[in-house]
Amino acid sequence: MINIVLYEPEIPANTGNIMRTCAATGAKLHLIEPLGFSLEEKYVKRCAVNYTEFCDYTVYPNYEQFKKQNNGEYYYFTRYATKPHTSFDFSDKDKNIYLVFGKESTGIPKEILTNELDHCMRVPMSENVRALNLSNTVAVATYEVLRQQDYPNLYFYDHFKGEDYLK
Repeated sequence: MINIVLYEPEIPANTGNIMRTCAATGAKLHLIEPLGFSLEEKYVKRCAVNYTEFCDYTVYPNYEQFKKQNNGEYYYFTRYATKPHTSFDFSDKDKNIYLVFGKESTGIPKEILTNELDHCMRVPMSENVRALNLSNTVAVATYEVLRQQDYPNLYFYDHFKGEDYLK
């Protein structure tokens, strides 16, 4: 199972977009407090559209509580990493994979990252940008895991219009 972990997210629009990505991919969302916004629908609905009801998410009071409740393989996205996200093997569909992303302003605390250096990664980019938008990075990472797993339980056509819509 793919799990998206947002460590103290600050921007409701990013979290709304990520909720939509989770609804589209079947990934579970884990939100670690404090959040920089309210989870009331009016704050995240603009970006999540009508998909929040399809997003399975849990809120935790802190990182320690989250870790106690969730077992699996953890991978950390940070602009300070030197390994690309594509260099990791996510092909085992039976593993609980946790993709951990930090808050928009400061990322994941260094104290967490220094204990997980072998599992730190980044999306490669030019020298012109420090980091991609959080919701974009989550989408890129989630779809890399899904690509390696051959997109389990996902449609390769528009489910609403049908497989033959363009014919």
